[in-house]
Amino acid sequence: MAQKEPGARSTGTEDAHIRTFPIANTHLPGADRAAIERIASIGLEPDDPEEVQIAKRVVTLTAGLITTLSTVWVVTYFALALPLSAAIPLTYQVVTIVSLIVFARTKRLAFLRETQLAMMLLLPFLLQLSLGGFAPSSGVVLWSFTAPVGALMIGGVRSSLAWFVAFAVVVVLSGLLDPLIAPAEVPTSILIAFAVMNVLGVSATAFLLLRYFVLEREKERAKSERLLLNVLPAPIAARLRDAESTIADRVEDVTVLFADIVGFTQLSASADAHDVVDMLNGLFSQFDELAQRHGLEKIKTIGDAYMVAGGLPTPRPDHAEAIADMALEMIREIDGRRAGPGPRLELRIGIDTGPVVAGVIGIRRFIYDVWGDTVNTASRMESHGVPGKIQVTERTYAVLRDRYAFVERGTIDVKGRGPMRTWFLEGRLGG
Repeated sequence: MAQKEPGARSTGTEDAHIRTFPIANTHLPGADRAAIERIASIGLEPDDPEEVQIAKRVVTLTAGLITTLSTVWVVTYFALALPLSAAIPLTYQVVTIVSLIVFARTKRLAFLRETQLAMMLLLPFLLQLSLGGFAPSSGVVLWSFTAPVGALMIGGVRSSLAWFVAFAVVVVLSGLLDPLIAPAEVPTSILIAFAVMNVLGVSATAFLLLRYFVLEREKERAKSERLLLNVLPAPIAARLRDAESTIADRVEDVTVLFADIVGFTQLSASADAHDVVDMLNGLFSQFDELAQRHGLEKIKTIGDAYMVAGGLPTPRPDHAEAIADMALEMIREIDGRRAGPGPRLELRIGIDTGPVVAGVIGIRRFIYDVWGDTVNTASRMESHGVPGKIQVTERTYAVLRDRYAFVERGTIDVKGRGPMRTWFLEGRLGG
């Protein structure tokens, strides 16, 4: 079939997955982890985007955590005969439980998110006023800081700024009102205990949220790294990360292989589309494994053609041998597939050795590609080849003739090149 023009490099795909909240991944007993996971998942829907799932889990678990901690304040203030102060955290608990029930039914995040942020901001301020200021409340207004932190995690940078300004206003207002209100009678031991709880509670909440943010960022970075390495060789990806704007190299000694499935156009026209894609994916995935095993660089797939190179981006002295070994294994792979059910496939393979220019092209969906006479000649070796054979140029033959068995084909007329002497690679000598 006619030789195809170079196209885009194929990329792997990431398996879809649903992340779990980090608390559920810590060293808790299995039953506890399962319970936490059930709570975190009450508002999830199967088609929620990943970022929405994360936001829902953060809000749900944060609300549950603070609701549980609030019990200490409710019980203590009732015991101290401070019913107004006890009613404020109790109000938070009741509103949160109702909101979570509504959230579990509607799966709508906005109401729960805004309700939680508003209560996190205002209720500590009101509780501090009810107790008479900073000293008798042990600075409980510090809990209002969870509102801008939570907004940063689940609402983004823009909305978090407004919540932080609101927090600053609440703190300043608390300071202005402090001299004007009568302090409640709270035992010193309770004041000290609540001061410790307030500092640790707010710090722990902020730390867990920030830790979660960092973990998610690291996961995204690792995911991006895997995707980048599916597109580019690792040394090239590293150069891009180092902000190298233009990547272009001349490599003097490289071996290039083109392989094409004989009769694939006719096969794809008559076969089921899913069967064609499955067959091609299975075959090229096997070729990818061979390239990795031999330390070669897959450049791209072009329809039913496959291109691989040896000796770049990292030079190696045995690049021609590695390409030859892979070509022989590709033929054996096709031969093995013909023994089973399905269409009887054959490959034409062409190889040439020489200099190339390699680099990254494009802004979106960029690829690492190679150009030059060596590439064109390897392509012509394939398109002018024979089904089931590996045709090589005189340059490749000269490098490999002492270690591999060849059969001379003779001189053939090559499009764009004229007469060329070529050989068929048969195997390793003594192999």
